[in-house]
Amino acid sequence: MAANMSLAMDDTDKVKILVEDSVDICGLTILPPDINQSEYRFIPVGEPGKKALQIRYGLGAVKGSGQSAIEAIVAARKQGGPFTDLFDFAKRVDKQQINRRTIESLIRAGAFDCFNVDRAILLASVSLALEGAEQAAAAANQVSLFGDDSDMAAPPEYIKVPAWSEKQRLTEEKSALGFYLSGHLFNAYAPEARKFARTKLADLAPSRDPRVIAGVITTVRTQMTQRGKLVIVTLDDGSATVDVTVYNELYDPNRRLFKEDEFLAVLGKVSEDRFSGGLRISADKVMDIAAARAAFGKSLRLSMNGQADARKLREMLTPFQQAEDACRVVVQYTKDGALGELQLSEEWRVRGDDALRSKLGEWLREENVWFEY
Repeated sequence: MAANMSLAMDDTDKVKILVEDSVDICGLTILPPDINQSEYRFIPVGEPGKKALQIRYGLGAVKGSGQSAIEAIVAARKQGGPFTDLFDFAKRVDKQQINRRTIESLIRAGAFDCFNVDRAILLASVSLALEGAEQAAAAANQVSLFGDDSDMAAPPEYIKVPAWSEKQRLTEEKSALGFYLSGHLFNAYAPEARKFARTKLADLAPSRDPRVIAGVITTVRTQMTQRGKLVIVTLDDGSATVDVTVYNELYDPNRRLFKEDEFLAVLGKVSEDRFSGGLRISADKVMDIAAARAAFGKSLRLSMNGQADARKLREMLTPFQQAEDACRVVVQYTKDGALGELQLSEEWRVRGDDALRSKLGEWLREENVWFEY
């Protein structure tokens, strides 16, 4: 399997299929790309003389990396030992072979996760690391000329930026690898989505009654039929993928919802496709996560204490106020050992966007912000 992946490393679709077969059929574990462990090609990992049950992802399969760049990285690692951080990496690798784009792609792919630094911080610090490497090289040349080997430079520090959300991390990872390796984009929504779309796509069966299903959009393609234009949307929830037919009268007013890597909930008919032997799914209604929260949820609940700032809460909610497709807001307020619930008036209904949830989570902590169903 490692050899097959190495052979197909320039074809993302083939690599994805081989990775899935390795895990699902062969029972293997795919280890992520690692700047201190990976080679150019995919390699089996195990004790000598024993059957390998793991495959280490090859750095050559990361988009934006070339064979000469990866071989230069491996050579620097073999010569000086494992890299200790991004700054050590930038100092030791051959800058004639490795450019900023290569480093950024490797960070997005997760190859620098061994340093236990968030990928957003690593990406923001690439320029600083490369500049530091140039300064270190210049200082080394000066030492060789004047014989002064004192090191007056302070140890570099990473640039502080907000950490990526799971959604952004996986989206960036897909841009570097062509698919999600360390998780699935639907996982961020799964605990919530299973409260209204209870059936996994892998367990879907024909039904007389309309069903609610949910997943992340992987592809959107258009077809022309005798009835007119229709759109085929492929949904993926990590358990399986299904194709959903969306006719033009539903697609046109909801165009903004049909984007790759975005959540989509569908209310529609699930029937048997006698021609293919699979399922035929026809959408009657489509919803993004905010509309689904409004349709199936009871309220957006916030847990606050005696130190909470009511003015700040009002400022945060105001941009998201909306009369239709909106959620009620309930505040759980704790002070001096007493707990009370305050349901805000109807005019304070808000659209349940991820952006609002993220802002409130940063302020109140994520565990204090949730949608009740």
